[in-house]
Amino acid sequence: MEKVVIIGSGCAGWTAAVYTARANLKPLVLLGKQPGGLLTTTSIVENFPGFPEGVDGYELMTRMQKQAERFGARANFGLVEAVDFSKSPFALTVDGEKVEAQTVIIATGSSHKHLDVPGEDLLETKGVTYCATCDGALPVFRNQPLVVVGGGDSACEEAMYLTRFGSMVYLIHRRDSLRASKIMADRTLANPKIKPIWDSAVTEILDVKQDKVTGVKLKNLKTGAESVLDCAGVFIAVGHSPNTQVFKGSIDTDTNGFILPKAGTMTNVSGVFVAGDCSDHVYRQAITAAGAGCAAAIDAERFLSACAG
Repeated sequence: MEKVVIIGSGCAGWTAAVYTARANLKPLVLLGKQPGGLLTTTSIVENFPGFPEGVDGYELMTRMQKQAERFGARANFGLVEAVDFSKSPFALTVDGEKVEAQTVIIATGSSHKHLDVPGEDLLETKGVTYCATCDGALPVFRNQPLVVVGGGDSACEEAMYLTRFGSMVYLIHRRDSLRASKIMADRTLANPKIKPIWDSAVTEILDVKQDKVTGVKLKNLKTGAESVLDCAGVFIAVGHSPNTQVFKGSIDTDTNGFILPKAGTMTNVSGVFVAGDCSDHVYRQAITAAGAGCAAAIDAERFLSACAG
């Protein structure tokens, strides 16, 4: 039986692994379907402390893994298919095999919602991105026209942030008004470097043949008119989906599926903790996920100590 099982291998998961490993708990880290998490899809991370020149997202996660393994953490490529948190020890079904654990740290992260249009997947990291804070300052986007897709607070925040770097930011939204909070919408529309394009949807991202973003194809949803808008980057901000489906019915979540911690990082199940983007729909940064992973590890260690005492 494992003392600590960590589900997920992003910043939250590996930070939790570092702390629990240093506490001699020999954590088992289940890497999941995307080892390293969303950060591995980011070419350069420039806002993680300690890397003044920036660091490749994949390299950062590899370093975190090596650090955790140095102290005794173990990695397993297994995918969690089912959980039973109704009694202790907890039971996890991992690739058909049963794994028992005294404590579990859920760090499964979230997935970006996609537009599911031609060119999107093939041009990801080549001008298509899902995080302006992560990628907006890259040289390829500086002094270039940029596109943000979405109409909520996140899209407005992305657009506002990108005005620091792009020559013009086009905010493409399916409706004729923003869904964002009024103060955020007013601030966004008042910015001279942001131009809204209403009642429109992106139908294709160009240009796969050039292996970089050169523009988007648009369709006006009211008139049916089609057009092409030149740009050097497409920032998609249509929301996130937390990777929490396997815990449905076992762990309390909000209406969008984000796990709700009850006391510190502990969930409604005593001994099950949560960290990172699967419970955070506000910040969604690598550093905040890492901090949450640290907190969950400390909570789990104290929980085990109390049980042993």
